[in-house]
Amino acid sequence: MEMNVEKTKVMEISRQPFPAKITTDQKQLENVEFFKHLGSILTNDRRCTCGIKSRNAMAKAAFTRRGLFLLAQWI
Repeated sequence: MEMNVEKTKVMEISRQPFPAKITTDQKQLENVEFFKHLGSILTNDRRCTCGIKSRNAMAKAAFTRRGLFLLAQWI
């Protein structure tokens, strides 16, 4: 089995985040500060404010679409 180094990313979760230095095939893997997994946003500092803001934005967009849909039915 081969690992695609270009698509593989790493993230270290700690209170004082610093970039992890992981290499494979003499290539360093890209460090990320956050990523989305199963609808949740995981960050390297273990905070959930980014995920909460994302869910609020998705709910606002859904209510806006629903409101426009109801308005279109009455016209």
